[in-house]
Amino acid sequence: MGFDLSFYKGKKVLITGHTGFKGSWMSVMLVNAGAEVIGYSSCSKTEIRLFDLCGIGNQITHIKGDVRNLDHLLKVFATYQPEIVIHMAAQPIVRDSYKDPVGTYGTNVMGTVNICEAVRQTPGVKSFLNVTTDKVYENKEWAWGYRENEPLDGYDPYSNSKSCSELVTHSYKSSFLDGKVAVSTARAGNVIGGGDFANDRIIPDCIRAAVKNENIIVRNPCSIRPYQHVLEPVYAYLMIAARQYEDSRYQSWYNVGPDDHDCFQTGALVDLFCRHWGDGLKWINEHDGGPHEANFLKLDCSKLKTSFGWKPHWNLERAIEAVVEWSKVWVEGGDVRPVMDMQIKEFMEVK
Repeated sequence: MGFDLSFYKGKKVLITGHTGFKGSWMSVMLVNAGAEVIGYSSCSKTEIRLFDLCGIGNQITHIKGDVRNLDHLLKVFATYQPEIVIHMAAQPIVRDSYKDPVGTYGTNVMGTVNICEAVRQTPGVKSFLNVTTDKVYENKEWAWGYRENEPLDGYDPYSNSKSCSELVTHSYKSSFLDGKVAVSTARAGNVIGGGDFANDRIIPDCIRAAVKNENIIVRNPCSIRPYQHVLEPVYAYLMIAARQYEDSRYQSWYNVGPDDHDCFQTGALVDLFCRHWGDGLKWINEHDGGPHEANFLKLDCSKLKTSFGWKPHWNLERAIEAVVEWSKVWVEGGDVRPVMDMQIKEFMEVK
């Protein structure tokens, strides 16, 4: 079952967390499809942001706001009357959640409560998608992929707060939204792509080391993760939100991840990056005794494939090529937006 982004032409789509890495790629994809995008974000200013580099802020309604502020959210929803809401605002870093668990729970749990409440009080909303993470599951370090009916019980404050976010969404759907708004959640694996500048993520660490001509520090090279290009989950999110808008029978809880052959050890992923970057780039194993993170985590995405006829567009090799392509343009001071537009076009042309 193919999905054409032209569905979004003229649709009002409100995205929380639109200034983040995934949010910026989604905003570009939606604007290119002709959507009217309303972005809501705390706009936490980092030194470098993809949102600024690609210039998407000039093409959307850009609103600064905190998802913990219900009154402001309700005013924004009342003003813009979105038809589709995609919730991505979060404190997304595991290590940061150990440093600030209260702030992490406040954003990831109460932020979700407030978004659900705003959806409940806005009659025009027809489709709501809450984006969580593959880390929502109780991780038993087993060799097979987690399915959507497995227990939710993330270990660290970030993962656990996203498990709670799932449960909040389930409750609002059952208590208030059933029959009125189509509601789904999407649990995605690790994403890579041009423009990710976050701390404590392996590909941004690789790029920072490459720019400085230093060895890449890898903390846990034997950990296995389901890596995918950022366009994979962004496309899947938009597909789910669109399909349930048209037919509420598609609303559910979905895993979004790569095929099994793209579940890589972190060290092997860095090897692949070094080969594509060139310039003699190397990495070293330097475990720093940091907080607990799962060693093995894989998703079973058969439900998404069966429900929508979906399959990943790019394998990990092509994903790394795209990351290096984007990053080298950025390093050389070039315009990254045409690279994003071209990669989106190439991605959508894959059959």
